[in-house]
Amino acid sequence: MTQHSRDTPQFYLTAPSPCPYLPGRHERKVFTHLVGDKAGDLNDLLTHGGFRRSQSIAYRPACDACRACVSVRVVANEFRPSRNFRKVLARNADIIGEQRTAVPTSEQYSVFRAYLDRRHRNGGMADMTVLDYAMMVEDSHVETRIIEYRKRNADSGITGRGDELMAVALTDVLSDGLSMVYSFFEPGLESRSLGTFMILDHIARARRQGLPYVYLGYWIEGSKKMDYKGRFLPQQRLAPSGWLRVDATGEALAEPQD
Repeated sequence: MTQHSRDTPQFYLTAPSPCPYLPGRHERKVFTHLVGDKAGDLNDLLTHGGFRRSQSIAYRPACDACRACVSVRVVANEFRPSRNFRKVLARNADIIGEQRTAVPTSEQYSVFRAYLDRRHRNGGMADMTVLDYAMMVEDSHVETRIIEYRKRNADSGITGRGDELMAVALTDVLSDGLSMVYSFFEPGLESRSLGTFMILDHIARARRQGLPYVYLGYWIEGSKKMDYKGRFLPQQRLAPSGWLRVDATGEALAEPQD
């Protein structure tokens, strides 16, 4: 194998398959492998270009005649929670987030399994075993963290730890932000809006770390599964001309953002 072939990523195109987000459509993806010493730099570059990471694979949609999937990133320093978001933060004031190295546990898998069984029993991940979950967490050649969200106890202010595990986020640390790879929560706690809470927490974490963005993956207008991402404003959405800012009114500005 030549030096050029080792250092240059090779891209592949998947066969068409039914779209999981828009009924009646088919999806295709372009993907490459994230391995080796330069995996982190490549993940940074590809994320800026609209790719997402799944284990050691970076992918993005490459669908025929459809551009519904739009990469979005929240502008962390300018984000101000709305009244509804403040209510979510207040409802979860008894939760503490603990950042850990990306190591899977049986406790995490228990929450993950319950989440899939309740909310995604017919999805592509429905049959994931504990070993599959371990691979999802561990098979990463980039800087990845697990954030466990637990209920506070009397000693949390001292120890920084909580009790009952309520939610988990698998997150990549990029040069310019946090990328939320996958998150899940106890399905019996819908009233807490834990999915929204984890995004709000990541925005706060990015600000504390001096990182400008939180990458949320793909926003799909008209998809109930993905449309919620458009509520976190201001944000930038990736267009053919570059990243375009969308302000608090939901209107996109014409000038591409770097």
